[in-house]
Amino acid sequence: MNTPTTTNKPIAGTRDGYRHFLSIPTRWMDNDVYGHVNNVVYYSYFDTVVNEYLIRSGVLDFERGATIGLVVETQCNYFASIAFPDRVEAGLRVTRLGATSVRYEVGLFRDGEAQACAQGHFVHVYVDRESRRPVSLPAPLRAALEPLLVQPD
Repeated sequence: MNTPTTTNKPIAGTRDGYRHFLSIPTRWMDNDVYGHVNNVVYYSYFDTVVNEYLIRSGVLDFERGATIGLVVETQCNYFASIAFPDRVEAGLRVTRLGATSVRYEVGLFRDGEAQACAQGHFVHVYVDRESRRPVSLPAPLRAALEPLLVQPD
């Protein structure tokens, strides 16, 4: 993620940089012994907003689709804690649509807050389900993702 930095330290972005939002309730089990949502749960929020968008757009058939996206890179920066019973608003945008890959960027916001508690990215390479070899992004997928496309920070 090309996150703006001050002395090489990432800074939290704001919700106006994202094109799609999904509200996700935290669960009691998401908290760890330190009283906040455990860092690994943030990645499940990332996965949830990306796949929710793809399914609702009609471009992901996770059971029978010929093309699937495999995560080849992921990263997250944490800025503020989230804890149960917070509601997370996951913002989604795309900063790169390649021939066979997509860079999804996600910002996680507490309900109604302007500044991200965490932000990160996934890079998916799209492959044939059977051969696991890269394939060109299908036209319907590309069309569904174009409204999310923004210039990287």
